[in-house]
Amino acid sequence: MKTLLASLALLFVVQAFAAENPQLAAVQTADKARVAAMQSGDRAKLEDIFSDELRYAHSNGIVDTKKSFIEILSAGKTKYVVYNYEEQKFTFPAPGIALMTGRAHVKAESEGKAMDAVLSFLAVWREEKGQWRFLAWQSCKLPPKQP
Repeated sequence: MKTLLASLALLFVVQAFAAENPQLAAVQTADKARVAAMQSGDRAKLEDIFSDELRYAHSNGIVDTKKSFIEILSAGKTKYVVYNYEEQKFTFPAPGIALMTGRAHVKAESEGKAMDAVLSFLAVWREEKGQWRFLAWQSCKLPPKQP
């Protein structure tokens, strides 16, 4: 019962903070759209949400640009099957810049190989002409939890 009450209180605080911080709500909405676009491989949506200066450093060390990453996703060469945040935190270190950090459970298929990992990540969002665009991603695979 205490856990349920604590969870509800935390949810209320998070929602109240988001309502008081329109930047936070806007970036959270943009990130949900980014994940959906990456999972669907929708070229038009990816073009819209990714910054022209995108630098996407995968957990395996491969780095993509906006053009190369959209090609991979829209052609179905990489498919994100599961993309669930275990932890997600936003900070705003400067006007028009949002940093998103946390952990995400990601399952992907790429050229016949499956990847199922928990990633620690840093993402950078930048406000460009009034719209939040995905500028950078850096992630690494975390070791499996020990029993």
